[in-house]
Amino acid sequence: MSLASQQWKNLQQKAIAALTSDTLTYTLKRLLQGLFTLLLASVLSFAIIQLAPGDYLDNLQQNPEISQETLEQLRRQFGLDRPPVQQYLLWLQSIITEGDFGRSFTYQRPVTEVLAERIPATLLLAISSLVVTWAIGIPLGILAAIRQNSAIDRFLRLMSYTGQGFPSFITALLLLFLAQKTSPLFPVGGMTSIDHADFNFIGKVLDIGWHLILPTIALSITSFAGLQRLMRGQLLDVLRQDYIRTARAKGLPENRVIYVHALRNAINPLITILGFEFANLLSGSFITELFFNWPGLGLLTLQAVQSQDLYLVMASLMMGATMLIVGNLIADLLLKFVDPRIQLGQE
Repeated sequence: MSLASQQWKNLQQKAIAALTSDTLTYTLKRLLQGLFTLLLASVLSFAIIQLAPGDYLDNLQQNPEISQETLEQLRRQFGLDRPPVQQYLLWLQSIITEGDFGRSFTYQRPVTEVLAERIPATLLLAISSLVVTWAIGIPLGILAAIRQNSAIDRFLRLMSYTGQGFPSFITALLLLFLAQKTSPLFPVGGMTSIDHADFNFIGKVLDIGWHLILPTIALSITSFAGLQRLMRGQLLDVLRQDYIRTARAKGLPENRVIYVHALRNAINPLITILGFEFANLLSGSFITELFFNWPGLGLLTLQAVQSQDLYLVMASLMMGATMLIVGNLIADLLLKFVDPRIQLGQE
């Protein structure tokens, strides 16, 4: 058998093993469950929206320049003249058959196009916040656990309690006040400068990064404080286990005991939290995007709710539910990757 034939056979065997693996089966099962969850979430979301008094056209009725005939025409065009159940079924049918999530009343464009324009801004803010949160929270949590009850530990615990005690809007207000007092050191709001289009590629990247500093800090403070406390508690709990005492009794270096044996088990619950963090990106960015005028999904969804833009609200809620499902799945798969002893799908 030639070398190429042997390589092709090995590749086929790996592909068959992957297709029949428990991980793939578990992933497909979770995705199917996720579709059913999305269906139930869409029904519940649509029902709650319908309970709100009025609709999008109520705002237009206050404009004397818009005639009643025009309002009736718009009502038929938007499908608001149909019963709520029929509206939902038609919306669901258009998703299944055409992948169409409806048309935004406010923007007069498909909601998928409107959301696609805002997704990069929200993902950029969310990813930068996660990176900052984990890059600071995990090391400080480890440091607090190693130096338990020392002055450093007490200071870090005080900092953690303070960070968790600050509501997001208070943090955002304080950072806006700081930006105004230190202007032009930090931009007050927005994602880019006025002359952003005149910059070269590197200049544009630096400009966005400059505007990203304060929103990232505002979104990270509470999460970082909570993550630090969890990391400290988990590591302290693991360090009290018998196998850690055995590793120390065998004369292993303390750094190896902490960073190889203890940290590997202490990090597992935090990976699960990472899934929820991913799901909370949309909901957690509302206040930050509002205060800093960040053009993301949170601000867009808030404006859609205020204007009762039905299909834009529905698409935003479905995106939030999808992020929750995908985030939990990613967390489970990461746990399996970090600790192969974990059996997916077993209760």
